[in-house]
Amino acid sequence: MSQVLAASIEERARVMTMAVVRAAEKLGLSGKDLATILGISEPTVSRMRKDEYRLEEGSKAFELGALFVRLFRSLDAITGGDTAVSNAWLRNENPALGGRPLDQIKTITGLTHGLAYLDSRRAPL
Repeated sequence: MSQVLAASIEERARVMTMAVVRAAEKLGLSGKDLATILGISEPTVSRMRKDEYRLEEGSKAFELGALFVRLFRSLDAITGGDTAVSNAWLRNENPALGGRPLDQIKTITGLTHGLAYLDSRRAPL
């Protein structure tokens, strides 16, 4: 039973790390930007991209990664998967968010605010 549990924990770490890396690639984020968003070092991001490091479930970086993937998925749904539109949204001023979303999501408050903003646009009441 403990081997199964260990395998599922390792699988969740693999899937989350892969999802974070792919979302960052689709959004054209630098290693420095992703490192700042996740609260880890640039070399760690580089190792993630080479599949030499995985985000550990329960860590702050894992939780921030989950929020970042949710933000990406919301943005992707709104833009219909158009990476040019997603990249433009991320890099242009947004008065509702108080600046460029890329700058805002580098803090926990900004990341959660950006996610809430996109979720509200995705499913208006």
